Amino acid sequence: MKMTKLLMVFLGMLLVSANAVANVTSQTSNKNVKQPNFIVILTDDQGYADVGFNGSKDIRTPNIDRIANEGTKFTNGYVSYAVCGPSRAGLLTGRYQGRFGFGRNPVIDPTDTKAGMPLEEQMISEVLKPVGYTSSIIGKWHMGLHPKFHPNKRGFDHFYGFLNGGHDYLPKLLIHKDFNSMPKGGRHYATKLNHNYDVIEIDEYLTDELSNEAVNFIERKQDKPFFLYLAYNAPHGPMQATQEYLDRNTHIKNKKRRTYAAMITAVDDGVGRVLDKLKELSIDENTMVFFLSDNGGSRKHPSSNAPLRGNKGDYFEGGIHVPFAVRWPNHVPAGQKYENPVSSLDILGTFAALTNAPIAKERPLDGVNLMPFLTGKDVGLPHDVLFWRNFDQGTLATRRGDSKAIHSEKVGDHLYDLANDLSETTNLIDNNKTQFEQQKAEVQAWEKELIDPVFRPLAKFGKSAKKTKHTKKQ
Repeated sequence: MKMTKLLMVFLGMLLVSANAVANVTSQTSNKNVKQPNFIVILTDDQGYADVGFNGSKDIRTPNIDRIANEGTKFTNGYVSYAVCGPSRAGLLTGRYQGRFGFGRNPVIDPTDTKAGMPLEEQMISEVLKPVGYTSSIIGKWHMGLHPKFHPNKRGFDHFYGFLNGGHDYLPKLLIHKDFNSMPKGGRHYATKLNHNYDVIEIDEYLTDELSNEAVNFIERKQDKPFFLYLAYNAPHGPMQATQEYLDRNTHIKNKKRRTYAAMITAVDDGVGRVLDKLKELSIDENTMVFFLSDNGGSRKHPSSNAPLRGNKGDYFEGGIHVPFAVRWPNHVPAGQKYENPVSSLDILGTFAALTNAPIAKERPLDGVNLMPFLTGKDVGLPHDVLFWRNFDQGTLATRRGDSKAIHSEKVGDHLYDLANDLSETTNLIDNNKTQFEQQKAEVQAWEKELIDPVFRPLAKFGKSAKKTKHTKKQ
């Protein structure tokens, strides 16, 4: 009997010891687990239908499609605004840009101290810095031209690109050193590029230059966690492409559409090089890659948002419903189509949750962590409702479930059932005024949480912009 008790005590001690060793091993292992790298690849004015994973037949995007096919495609992926500056501000902060007055594109004026991302707001780069990340922006900034808004002062350790909202693509066209040295009437798209604070010359097509720098950054920073914001300006105008990319799209007979497609081909090549570099360096499975456009395709260019109604600048689906996908091997399900509405605001929410990065209590995120929804741990909706406001248009829009409501001085009042009418062809407002009024009241209540734009409307460099008068309809 005594021997049995002694044996039990001895076995118990062994078990406790084994658990202790296991705990230490687990803790050591957790400490050694490397934080994931994050890449956001953003295109500019790319149409919903201008990627293969959304059905494009003429514009071929095999590398962009890898992100969707080897990861998850969002069939109802949205941005928070229908033009580029405010949309990018929402993505970078994870917050509706109207909360901090970024309700229009910034003016092209490096002396304007208001026209940019307010210093109180924290962008992805600033959120991730305290948890050990090195951040890079390559490409289009569009968050303000005044020196206080410079990317290197906003958490980005590395900047390679241009500060304004658009740019020429051919090196021979880049003739102005900077905005201050640009002559009156000069084209602000013709400024040279910057590497951090230095003005640099380039000798390749702009999209290729940005892709080169992205691959170089990944190679340099492969050993530590990094965030890469690869903010292409393609296929935003002007429509400029090299002969090489045009020759790869000769099957497209419309010349303007061919040039537009060639610009996307250049982006697709760059995306392929980024993905290949991740695999080459064996950091593929530790890198989460998002791909999306900053808004819908523009009516000024030969883009396609089919089957969606509307274009860039509209709050019909064509302006805000964009190609959107995420890839993270062995973490995000491959080949999945996620049907519930998600937002570009969710990108920061996801990064913060995965890294335990602190978020300021006075500036809570509107975005959420998408991982539980992608893995099926949470079968609910990431968002009960999504909202949009364009202050200058007098437009409010909301999607609750499949019900989409628009209340607008510009286009009037609309109600659609997106589950059965994604193209928004049948306005249901006369048959369901109660639903419309409920959603209108909800979006108007949300609007009270916002502030008016803090900077004047966009105007040409060197010219003062007229103030936009706007009276809200209740």
